[in-house]
Amino acid sequence: MDGQDRTPSRSFNVAPQHRFSRRGILRTLLAASLTPGIARAQADAEDATPFSFDILAEKMQARASRAYRPPQRIGGGAASLDYDEYRKIQFREDRSRLSGPDAPFILQAYHPGWLFDTPVQLHEVVDGQARPLEFGREDFRYYGETAETIGDAPFAGVAGFRLNAPLNDANRFDEVLSFLGASYFRALGRGNVYGLSARGLAINTALGGDEEFPAFTEFWIERPAPGDTSVTVFAALDSPSVAGAFRFVLTPGDTTTVDVAQRLFFRDEVQQLGVAPLTSMYLFGPNDPGDFQDFRGRVHDSESLVVTSRDHSFVRPLSNPHVLANSYIGVSDPMAFGLVQRNRDFDAYLDTGAAYERRPSLVIAPEGDWGSGVVRLIEIPTDVESNDNIVAFWVPQTPVAAGDSRSFGYRMHWGMDPSVPGQAGARVLRSLTGFGGVAGLPAETERRKFVIDFDASDPPAGLKDGELEADVASTAGEIAEVVIEHVENLGIWRLVIEFSPSDATLSELRAALLFDGQRISETWLYQWHST
Repeated sequence: MDGQDRTPSRSFNVAPQHRFSRRGILRTLLAASLTPGIARAQADAEDATPFSFDILAEKMQARASRAYRPPQRIGGGAASLDYDEYRKIQFREDRSRLSGPDAPFILQAYHPGWLFDTPVQLHEVVDGQARPLEFGREDFRYYGETAETIGDAPFAGVAGFRLNAPLNDANRFDEVLSFLGASYFRALGRGNVYGLSARGLAINTALGGDEEFPAFTEFWIERPAPGDTSVTVFAALDSPSVAGAFRFVLTPGDTTTVDVAQRLFFRDEVQQLGVAPLTSMYLFGPNDPGDFQDFRGRVHDSESLVVTSRDHSFVRPLSNPHVLANSYIGVSDPMAFGLVQRNRDFDAYLDTGAAYERRPSLVIAPEGDWGSGVVRLIEIPTDVESNDNIVAFWVPQTPVAAGDSRSFGYRMHWGMDPSVPGQAGARVLRSLTGFGGVAGLPAETERRKFVIDFDASDPPAGLKDGELEADVASTAGEIAEVVIEHVENLGIWRLVIEFSPSDATLSELRAALLFDGQRISETWLYQWHST
């Protein structure tokens, strides 16, 4: 949402995704080893201190017992950088941390400045001992006049960092995970380009008052051994209402996974706790085309919200409403929820630069007992694709009081088509909408037509044409007509709904396919607004 401290929605696009060849990394590191550079910085660091997740949690619990202290912001030339100037500062590949001839991951920092004026501290952990990772001007290349703008002031920290690994090519280090700004981070699966983001925590989002933005203030990265396929990152989170310890275990792959553990300690009552928050963008698409007069058929980082429980799978197409919109899906012990990009056809988007067909889906799979609560979806009106206008997170039913502590664990699945735990039945492939009526005749503008295509590639045993039924309902208005068609050559079941709003200004629609009285598809959800 729109708080004054919010990291800009597209902030991660300040630089292209970073790819470096293994041979180039090795060559530049060997050259760097001829000078004392990195080694001297490590040797001059403070003595090592014991570190573990338990130690971090104890530290954050103690911090929560004290009054919140806002972080110090940087000043000087770095704070005055604008967007274009900030893009002219790049990390030097020969200064990569965690590096070595057989290193499975490398780490590179983001320069402080522009909107990222709150520095964070980084540490390397080896054998349970933590040492600071220090950075300075020698770690960056400055283009144009940025070096003069920055000046010679020492760094108080960095803006964030990224981890690179051989994701798409065994001989190349590709960017896999990035932390930059407040508690924002995002990851990539194989073949993906950056799209939606995640956050550590959301507090009091879209409740009519000020949203609180917790921030990661300090990170500890365990140095992976040669041959390791995962890397572990720890983070301290702080804000006026909460202090917390986080652990992230990153495993790159076709679907990249991030296992998250968090222990939260509350200084103050929280009106709404948002767990595993996701942030994305939806400008327009076939189910909500708007009036953009754009040559592209779709513009979105994500097209649907998915939610699964032990006995139900929901899919909710996203929209770009005219007014702030909220949807709540109540589930007990959710198996999964996430924001997905199902359409992977370039011809659906036609954007050669943005590559929306390659944006990752992100599915959250809770671990342990999360109890009862709701998945809340917030859709914010926007006229431009540079704004993230979609937010989704889990809200526990049990309220949070001052002095409470909470723990959550979940696995994040980032990729082209990550599996959704608990997902069952025919998937919704697309949602289309328009005026009601019959093609070739004047449109019935007082009605809305919804066309939902379901995947029919795996029909239930014994199903014959004409035996499918539809369970369709609306909270307001009237379902005037329902038609089911099996389009065999396309491998789909097409459900057509004619909806008559009457005097309603908002209605929640629901639809699913039935065979022999049993649901055999995802349940399609849609929030209709009058314009």
